[in-house]
Amino acid sequence: MTDLYSKYVECGFKVTTDSRAIKGGEIFFALRGDNFDGNDYAVKALELGAAWAVVNEDADIPFDKRLIRVSDPFTSLKYLAMEHRSNLKFPVVGLTGTNGKTTTKNLISVVLARKFKVSATEGNLNNDIGVPLSILKIVPDETEIAVIEMGANHPDDIAKLVKVSQPDYGLITNVGKAHLLGFGSFEGVKKAKGELYKWLGAHPGSLIFLNADDADLREMSAGLPCHFFEYGVKYQGAEVLPSTPENPFLRIRLGGDVINTSLVGAYNATNVLAAIAVGEYFGVSRADAIAAVESFVPTNNRSQMTRTGRNILIVDAYNANPSSMAAALDNFTTVDAARKVALLADMRELGENSVAEHVKVVRKLVEMGIDAFLVGEEFRKALDAEGAAFRWFESSEALAGFLSADTLKDAVILIKGSRGIQMEKVIPAL
Repeated sequence: MTDLYSKYVECGFKVTTDSRAIKGGEIFFALRGDNFDGNDYAVKALELGAAWAVVNEDADIPFDKRLIRVSDPFTSLKYLAMEHRSNLKFPVVGLTGTNGKTTTKNLISVVLARKFKVSATEGNLNNDIGVPLSILKIVPDETEIAVIEMGANHPDDIAKLVKVSQPDYGLITNVGKAHLLGFGSFEGVKKAKGELYKWLGAHPGSLIFLNADDADLREMSAGLPCHFFEYGVKYQGAEVLPSTPENPFLRIRLGGDVINTSLVGAYNATNVLAAIAVGEYFGVSRADAIAAVESFVPTNNRSQMTRTGRNILIVDAYNANPSSMAAALDNFTTVDAARKVALLADMRELGENSVAEHVKVVRKLVEMGIDAFLVGEEFRKALDAEGAAFRWFESSEALAGFLSADTLKDAVILIKGSRGIQMEKVIPAL
């Protein structure tokens, strides 16, 4: 056991990289970024009650016996997480995918919680800092199974994250067109996400939860020496039941059961079935799994339905890419409503494919025959290319200002866009 790990255990498995989050007794890691230097907050962290502060050895900080000087605090954080993971003796489920990661992780967690003490990634702490923190927040005596979400913007991200999380079980929700600026192509996306399957294939006894309906995932997992546990709408003979403005939520008939969720969008059906499949494998009864799914209420602008005094909102504004945008619009076509309006913002990080992908969205809106308000420079270019007559706004704030004059009433409204544009800012105007 390393000296740092001993201190971590003595601190009750408490770490942080944010001095503002200190409650007392933590190890503070002073991380450096392009626009910040955590070393500047190390003294403050100790004053606020941190037990130790891991800082850069070249940091200009007055001597304090509670400082742990290392060449790179981020590397120390990562290796501490790897050491902790190697000491965990219960199952770890690793999760990635282009769309639906966080929703699926949350669904899996509530299902497993019907039988186990579960530790899961908080929010979307799924990057090279978030995954180590998620591992380090696991308290062994309070956990029987862990669910770790992993995100990727670049080709080697998942390959790096599986070395930290070391999953025994894995699930890829789907692969689609997202972060193409970083991945280069759709094949690049598949290769990057497939590093989870590759890791599992290299570790005997591992298991893949596989959406058997997804041809890409079947291809990516073919030939791997893993165990498989399959699920899928078609594979299981499930049926997505019609939605209406009065009952807009996703409902699924699975065998003799009807699952009534608080999620919006038929595209969430596979996420629900994934959670039930994971639960089934680990011994959670079908009745308990369904009850858990039905109790789950989405947050943070992910597949939420909101009723205001004037409209019904389908809020899927946490993020957007061509795959999730197409799925949201396909679902929107099934909504039975007298008036439907789409408020859509740019899909970012698409590189040279960006304008073409936005043109596809504009064409789809024209085909659907619904009104739309579009936000962002990429949509402006797409409108210029297509000559479409949709209203365009430079920012979500500009659109909110326009809508504040009670522009929309008695409509079902879809709200979606990339995280950086913050489309949730239009909600108060609706």
